[in-house]
Amino acid sequence: MNPTHLAVDGYVEAIPTPGTDQGTATFELILFPSNADDMAPDAPDTVFACSTADPAITDMLLTEVQPGDLVRVCGTVDQPEASDAPARLTVCTLEVLPAPPVPVLHDMVLDRYGKYVVVFNADTDTDIDIGADAVPVFTATGEWVGHAASPDAIEVLIDIHERVHGSGS
Repeated sequence: MNPTHLAVDGYVEAIPTPGTDQGTATFELILFPSNADDMAPDAPDTVFACSTADPAITDMLLTEVQPGDLVRVCGTVDQPEASDAPARLTVCTLEVLPAPPVPVLHDMVLDRYGKYVVVFNADTDTDIDIGADAVPVFTATGEWVGHAASPDAIEVLIDIHERVHGSGS
């Protein structure tokens, strides 16, 4: 099979190790999918067995790169004879990337009202008719307070909770 030139982003699986020859290093790279939102949660990871003979990349791998780092690598990939073995990627360039931002879950926003936490635009149980504008309210320690009928009613719900349970809860 002919080698294919490839540029991919991925996470370093484990601590890179020195290769068998002087000035070389090996590591495993888990592909960072560009379409992660469209993938099934149980989809298998794509893993590349990477190696390099570039002294600068070897030095970076063995002294700076840590497991879990997001990197962009360019090089040539060869598929091994054994179908269950990972593809071999010979790396000619390596760049450590900043960590990707943490995704926001369904536009959910948490806000604090003193010792209370409210959840805006949260997914709510559709079996209960609480209204489209209802806002779940909790104490900062996680105790359930209730649903405020709307954002305007949050302070009323908190006031009622403090009168019933005391201001110390």
